[in-house]
Amino acid sequence: MANFVLVPGAGGQAWYWHRVVPLLQERGHTAVAVELPATDEEAGLAEYADAIVAASPSGEVVVVAQSMAGFSAPLVADRLPVTQFVLVNAMTPIPGETAGQWWEAVDQEGAARAFALAEGRDPDAPFDPWEMFFHDAPADVTAAAQAGPPPEQADRPFGEPWPLAAWPDVPTRFLAGRLDRLFPLALQQKVVPDRLGIEVEEVPGGHLVALSQPEALVERLVVSPG
Repeated sequence: MANFVLVPGAGGQAWYWHRVVPLLQERGHTAVAVELPATDEEAGLAEYADAIVAASPSGEVVVVAQSMAGFSAPLVADRLPVTQFVLVNAMTPIPGETAGQWWEAVDQEGAARAFALAEGRDPDAPFDPWEMFFHDAPADVTAAAQAGPPPEQADRPFGEPWPLAAWPDVPTRFLAGRLDRLFPLALQQKVVPDRLGIEVEEVPGGHLVALSQPEALVERLVVSPG
């Protein structure tokens, strides 16, 4: 059995993992969803790492990082006994790069536009977070998200250079949703092997796969839990 530490992306809401936690627990694992200080304008990557460490149970852990958490989660490698990182639709940094620079460096805009055209969507349509992130989520999950407090994300973490000299020497997997409209699969299949030297594992669902396809995600998480 493994201790899973689940780190959300931008907005930092532990609620993002609320459909995954019970499924892992039903299998006998420990699962902790981290709440990040995303609304704190003074909190940067170091403070996000502090929050991950503070929320983690004792013993060896598998750290699962969604989206923007690809910048903060690896910072805990020298503070926790991490047996594995699992990146989910994540941003993969290189030394000195900021999360703000990442988008242009990997041509996120071009990849998202190409995927919109491939799906028959208007690539020039105004940004709609519900269409971008919840297009494949169940109606009740979308309704719950709309009823709750909107996620807020301070700017500071996007302006801080990634401080590590290299990705930690920890076994790492990368799960990418086939329907991710923000970071399309084709983008990740190009960027991840180049930056991490590993291949992408495809999973069903879009960017918020923990909300839209929790069962499928858990099946992949427990394949090799550490």
